[in-house]
Amino acid sequence: MSDSPAARLQQLFEGHRLTPTQRRIAHCMVRGAADVPFLSSVELADLAGVSQPSVTRFAVALGFDGYPALRRHLREVAPAERAEAVREDTYNEYQQAVQGEIENLRQLSVMLADPAPVEEAGRLLAGSTPLPVLGLRAASSQARGFAYFAAKVHPDVRLLDEGGSMLADRIDGAVGAGASALLCFALPRHPREVVDALEQARGAGLTVVTVADSAFAPVARYSDLLIPAPVGTGLAFDTACAPMLLGRVLLEAMADALPEAQARLEAFDTRAASRGLFVE
Repeated sequence: MSDSPAARLQQLFEGHRLTPTQRRIAHCMVRGAADVPFLSSVELADLAGVSQPSVTRFAVALGFDGYPALRRHLREVAPAERAEAVREDTYNEYQQAVQGEIENLRQLSVMLADPAPVEEAGRLLAGSTPLPVLGLRAASSQARGFAYFAAKVHPDVRLLDEGGSMLADRIDGAVGAGASALLCFALPRHPREVVDALEQARGAGLTVVTVADSAFAPVARYSDLLIPAPVGTGLAFDTACAPMLLGRVLLEAMADALPEAQARLEAFDTRAASRGLFVE
């Protein structure tokens, strides 16, 4: 298990049944793990967009007497990186966004110190033919990028990047064709259609593997295996470097589990060369 500030917070929340509001607070705390031990309950409430009493009830739900006790606990394990966080105040807004993504990638690297979840996901995805890949709205580019490369090593990848009534039909079609798993990219803001689609997929017997911005995302309860990758929130529109990189890591794990992956790649390269597909 990793020992980053965000990972310590994840461990603190594990095993507790949290309400949607409490999951929102937990998500906010994980995303700002370096600063949370230094926030008042009012500041945390403002940051999470909830009431101050909600923060107090959240602390009690975790087994503390109140928020001050929770904050004392967090300060005991406060990260040494706090000084770096203070220095970041001198960056302009664009630099801060980049620094935020660097921290997100650092968290992802620490999480990947335990490769078991990714390797399990790779086996599940490799074993599903066809393999439906779902991603709507903000997550559509992540799903499309994964599907593009996955098709080079997997015999039948089906991209699901459009909502509407046809989405349910396409999930049913994948199940009817023999699919056993579905990969979902879920990023904020989380479309209701994604939650509905995952509920349908699980009801049809598919194993759902999800890449989401947080273990507390709304899709968590409909996922059999959720691997979190944080998004950046420093700009007007979220940035998703960590989810994109995690998608590539899953591609690698899936390819490792596909016995014909290397042969398929070599065959593609041969066809591409004969067609002059790429400019050298």
